[in-house]
Amino acid sequence: MKKCRKCGEVKPLDLFYKMAGMKDGHRNECKACTAAARQAWYAANKEREIARVKEWQQENAERVNEYWRLRRQDLEVKRRERAGHLKRKFGISLADYDRLLAEQNGGCAICGDPPEEGGHLHVDHDHEDGRVRGLLCVRCNNGLGQFKEDPELIDRAASYADRTPEDEAVIALARARFRALVPAS
Repeated sequence: MKKCRKCGEVKPLDLFYKMAGMKDGHRNECKACTAAARQAWYAANKEREIARVKEWQQENAERVNEYWRLRRQDLEVKRRERAGHLKRKFGISLADYDRLLAEQNGGCAICGDPPEEGGHLHVDHDHEDGRVRGLLCVRCNNGLGQFKEDPELIDRAASYADRTPEDEAVIALARARFRALVPAS
């Protein structure tokens, strides 16, 4: 146990950073106080620090590039970053994503195509309330966006596709896919 000289609280030693030369081998400020001081210093010196880091990165471009190259290849890092993205943007976990994918038989909710090797499907969501509707491939996600998620516009596009006198099977499939873009009301 040790008393922090900043906040005055007595805390276990594992809440203090180690420091050679100190009697007990730990700093006199707890980790929380050290973090608060560093944040305050950064806020006061932000421009200087950003310039310093950019300069270092330019002087060590090969080292920085190698770091990012290795990071992009690390599957565990990719999975962690994907999990963070899903949680921040859509409020779902990787398990939720995997469950949705399984419910959709491993493919796009509209066309059924599976994700590309090493890729993933896009999380389709209602832009007004944020509700997740399903997982879509790039083509279907972009198509839905191009039609402004407007059921009337999608129906008009399906009707337009009906006017084409060619292969009726293709027209029927296109009509079904367009109508599948919007859940039944």
